[in-house]
Amino acid sequence: MRLSAASIGSAQIASLRDRFPRAFSRTPRERATIALTLFALLIFVSFCLIRFEVTPARILNGLDRFAKIAGALFPPTPEDAFWDLIKAMLESVGMAFLGTLIASLIAVPLGFLGAKNVLPIRLLRFPIRRSFDFLRGVDALVWALVYVRAVGLGPLAGVLAIATTDIGILSKLFAEAIENVERKQVEGVQATGGNPVQTVRFGIIPQVLPIMLSNALYMFESNSRSATILGIVGAGGIGFHLSDRIRAHRWEEVGFIIIMIIVVVALIDFVSHILRSRLIKAGVNRPFITTNDATTPSVAAAAKPS
Repeated sequence: MRLSAASIGSAQIASLRDRFPRAFSRTPRERATIALTLFALLIFVSFCLIRFEVTPARILNGLDRFAKIAGALFPPTPEDAFWDLIKAMLESVGMAFLGTLIASLIAVPLGFLGAKNVLPIRLLRFPIRRSFDFLRGVDALVWALVYVRAVGLGPLAGVLAIATTDIGILSKLFAEAIENVERKQVEGVQATGGNPVQTVRFGIIPQVLPIMLSNALYMFESNSRSATILGIVGAGGIGFHLSDRIRAHRWEEVGFIIIMIIVVVALIDFVSHILRSRLIKAGVNRPFITTNDATTPSVAAAAKPS
């Protein structure tokens, strides 16, 4: 039953105020905490504005220069480097794909090791989960700088940078997906006498595989954007050509490269969205094995220990 404001009289409001005072007013301590928090936030924002020299004059000058650069981008033209730019764009997409593939293959076993329902020993699981935080806590651009020094200039450094960051991200996502599996299917396999390996194979993997593939596709979609930037630090791909044209003030070619990046990334996003939607729908529509279903001959035969 819902009560509108018009149907509640002043006497009822007073009665409710007496019964639930915390719902109508804050304590002095709460008001002081809110005031101090807002004051600290104001001080921090003011410090940032002063430290970063954010002034109206500087912003207006920057907008004026940006407008001139934006005008210089048109008409976009590749000049005589059309096929070189196409090859570089394909190189960036290849970096994103290979880096995501390597990370996904490594993240699958790490995800199982990081899931508490697979590895319940906290002493062993804790360092594994913290390693995920370390890998994903460092941006791919930083890893690219490290790998450029280690393996030299070129797309290999970009692939390794993307893979390193994605291992941490995907391992964490996979571990969380494994921890949230439906227990009925796992119990159904265990009820037939399935060993731990068979429990994972028939009870967990069918549930998490669509989620894993969906996450991997999303990371490829994201990496297709970030891979275009890695070339700026020498990790190959279209980013190198973009940085080179910007330094040379060849703005019409910069405009062509930007449009090409937008088109390719939009196409990858579109295809990835369709595939992820189908994978998620397939995972939702997949029937789970319950304890009663596990007694059927086909399921029992599949889960029966060899």
